[in-house]
Amino acid sequence: MRLTSLQGRMALWMGLTATGGMLVFLAVSVWPIPSILRALIVSLGGDASGVGWLQHPLGAALVTMALVVPLSMMLGFRAMRPLATLLRALEGGVASYRDGDFSFSIATRRHDELGDLVRMHNQLGHTLREQRQHLVQRELLLDTVVQNTPVALVLVDRSERVAYANIAARHLLNEGRSLAGMAFAQVLDAMPEAMRMVISAGEDTLFSIDNEGMEETFHVSQRGFRLQGRPHRLYLFRRMTRELARQEVTTWKRVIRVISHELNNSLAPISSMAHSGAELARRGELDRLSGVFGTISERVKHLHNFISGYANVAKLPSPRPEPVDWQRFVEALARHCQFTLVSEVPAEQGHFDAGQIEQVLINLIKNAHESGSPPEAVALNIQRGLREWRVDVLDGGPGMSETVLAQALLPFYSTKRSGTGLGLALAREIVEAHGGRLALANRDEGGLRVTLVLPERHI
Repeated sequence: MRLTSLQGRMALWMGLTATGGMLVFLAVSVWPIPSILRALIVSLGGDASGVGWLQHPLGAALVTMALVVPLSMMLGFRAMRPLATLLRALEGGVASYRDGDFSFSIATRRHDELGDLVRMHNQLGHTLREQRQHLVQRELLLDTVVQNTPVALVLVDRSERVAYANIAARHLLNEGRSLAGMAFAQVLDAMPEAMRMVISAGEDTLFSIDNEGMEETFHVSQRGFRLQGRPHRLYLFRRMTRELARQEVTTWKRVIRVISHELNNSLAPISSMAHSGAELARRGELDRLSGVFGTISERVKHLHNFISGYANVAKLPSPRPEPVDWQRFVEALARHCQFTLVSEVPAEQGHFDAGQIEQVLINLIKNAHESGSPPEAVALNIQRGLREWRVDVLDGGPGMSETVLAQALLPFYSTKRSGTGLGLALAREIVEAHGGRLALANRDEGGLRVTLVLPERHI
């Protein structure tokens, strides 16, 4: 135990107090105070026999207490004054931290436990100041990014009042004025009917409104979460007009290229065959005209199938989901195409448009057979996921290159030399209309895996 420590000082102080009390007791009861009092009384002509009570233990104790206790209290208060001052300073520092002021520090020259506590207190304040500065800078950066993003952001609390809105949201919903504290329902009352219907539906979707005489398309995203233990809802409005216009132009260009390519592939042979037929007729070689007309008929049939495929995409009806028994669905599918089951068919019911999904799987299984896969390697696997159904179509073919995988699901992208390649486009269109997604991936053991992810219950 160090004497410079608080514990050592207190022990030393108690020891000195006990020693001082013992010395005072001896001085009162033995020597020199009784002798001095007797001599003083005798010199004044008095009777010194009354001084004997000081030598009695009880009398000596009372006198000792009368002398030592006031002196000890005075010295104790004086010794504890710096400690009390330091404790008040620590109390003020803690109060400053509670109020969010971390610039408070305490100066001390103590080298005991309290000095160590003060130094740790100052280090804590320094650390908190640095963290607060970093946090403020990050908050400023985040607020700058959120305020200047083109996406309109509105945060609504559990009382359906706007807790936060960035600049884009203020311009979109309130002509640039602040939205803080306003009832969100009141804000929506001034908006077009299409926006109110989308918000009330509670789903992520696209919608269009008339904005200053022009049609504006937006994508709205809604998310609920808890902030500081309280439920909040976040609304994100993204302008999609320009992006959709660019995508529309790109799609039209792709459609025109594909149609032009297919028309040239069909019209060039037809023109050549027509010229050859005219030449054969001029020569009188009528027996060879049947072959010419057969070729022309084949190319016309191919062109008709190609145009019909695009018409099917344009005429695809909205899905009509209903409960579907997987066992019966798989049995009906097996009557149209050949495949093997990887696992047992789930006993639960799905919820989708059986006719459309059946057509998707027929096309995918047909593609799997046409990939060069052995017939026994074409398989179907149906599994239950977390609030979704996963249907895999597997084959043992050569798979797809990275370039083809990246583009195979694009609209009107053709993967077949002799066909239109619309099977994947139709499959993706149907699956996404069900609220699901379609994915392609090469298998480690060889071949391709086409995955359909369907929601547990389509809304």
